[in-house]
Amino acid sequence: MSKKPIIVFEGIEGSGKSLHINNVAKFLKKKNKKFLKIREPGGSKNSEIVRKLILNKKSTFNRNTDLLLYLSARSENIELIKKNLGKKIILIDRFKDSTIAYQHYGMGIKKKLIEEINNYLLRDIEIDFTFLNIVNKVNMQKRLSKRKNLNRYDKFNFNFYKKVQEGFLKIQKKNPKKYLKVDSNKSILDNKRIILKKVENLL
Repeated sequence: MSKKPIIVFEGIEGSGKSLHINNVAKFLKKKNKKFLKIREPGGSKNSEIVRKLILNKKSTFNRNTDLLLYLSARSENIELIKKNLGKKIILIDRFKDSTIAYQHYGMGIKKKLIEEINNYLLRDIEIDFTFLNIVNKVNMQKRLSKRKNLNRYDKFNFNFYKKVQEGFLKIQKKNPKKYLKVDSNKSILDNKRIILKKVENLL
């Protein structure tokens, strides 16, 4: 594995992935490690523009438009990732697994279509490791209720999120060596220690 790996944080809303990726970023900064931290949708300037469209509470896109917008946001990030590949540790808050979990398992779009476009966009870009954050209904709802601003993807019913989370777990089971499942229902500090220890090992 590269000493400048691509590390992805996945999970449904309220699972703690953004909290943990920020903790890793702080850890790397203290260690004087060069890194790039981006989110999806978002990251590059154009991708952030697409993000506003997708997550706007007033948006009413159908599932196919949503898929294409997410992939458009990813397309805008490819050059940014390539530019830093092998030079910096790359941290990504959501990536290609999210598209499969949400758009295929959650919304029912054909998996083969999503994978073909993903493969076309990513080509030689490979994820080195993924932290998959899992959360139960009670804790997810509790955390979402504390957010001041909810976007469109924070407002689906729990059955949707359940399907998405089960989708993530199916993806993880196919290649368990490249994933660490993080039980976000447990202590945040304990999970932080587990994640940072794994990151140290990856480096």
